[in-house]
Amino acid sequence: MKNNRILSIQDVSCYGQCSLTVALPILSAMGIETAILPTAILSTHTAGFKGFTFLDLKDELPKIEAHWHKEGLRFDAVYTGYLGNTDDIKVALSIAQSELNEGPLIVDPAFGDGGKLYPGFDQAYVEGMVELVRHADVLLPNLTEACALLGRPFTASPNEEETQEILKGLHALGVRKVILKGIGKAEGETGIVVSDGASIQRYSHRLINQTFHGTGDVFASVFTAAYLSGKDALEAGTIACDFTLSCIENTMDDPAHRYGVKFEPLLSGLAQKLK
Repeated sequence: MKNNRILSIQDVSCYGQCSLTVALPILSAMGIETAILPTAILSTHTAGFKGFTFLDLKDELPKIEAHWHKEGLRFDAVYTGYLGNTDDIKVALSIAQSELNEGPLIVDPAFGDGGKLYPGFDQAYVEGMVELVRHADVLLPNLTEACALLGRPFTASPNEEETQEILKGLHALGVRKVILKGIGKAEGETGIVVSDGASIQRYSHRLINQTFHGTGDVFASVFTAAYLSGKDALEAGTIACDFTLSCIENTMDDPAHRYGVKFEPLLSGLAQKLK
């Protein structure tokens, strides 16, 4: 397995299993050397908590980027998650398109779910994200994000024609591979639709109709590690789906644990999935 060195750009939520506190341990456990660029520091994540603190690091990001250029650093991929504002999007795009990045740009839009934007995001942010998405080699949106990026009404259960329209629209923006999350093959299932613009593949598993925060970050991190380790998009997506489901199942017996999923006890077996 290649010893990839990647850069993950997203926020740090000091409490709550999401963003970098999920990405870093998962990527590391799967053998991926990971550098980080924190876009902001939050006391907790933004879902289920009130009065959280938010320290914006946007003024520091260009300085970090400049230092990396000076040091001649290189990454095999850039993986973005929750960015926070349009200035952060611009820095992420600058890094991804520079000599710092020698590989793909993997984008998890991470700005909404359930037909709504996350707190603190607005249409201007979505429009800024479109500019990053135009340069994505791999895009990992849920249905809310896909519809918002295309400026179309949210559809919770798109039919085949609507699904293909969404995929075509995202490819038209410039995306090479789309892994659309939240679509199952049958009732009572959820999963992914994988498209490269020429063909469509699907994978689904049983739907657990409960809300657990941070599952999108778990999926994106596992997918990124598997994909960069040589798995194709469908294989990487399948591994990510199955691991995310296992994390949810591992958390269901603890109703107080709704700030994330208990992924840590399952990390030891995750690297085996790459063999």
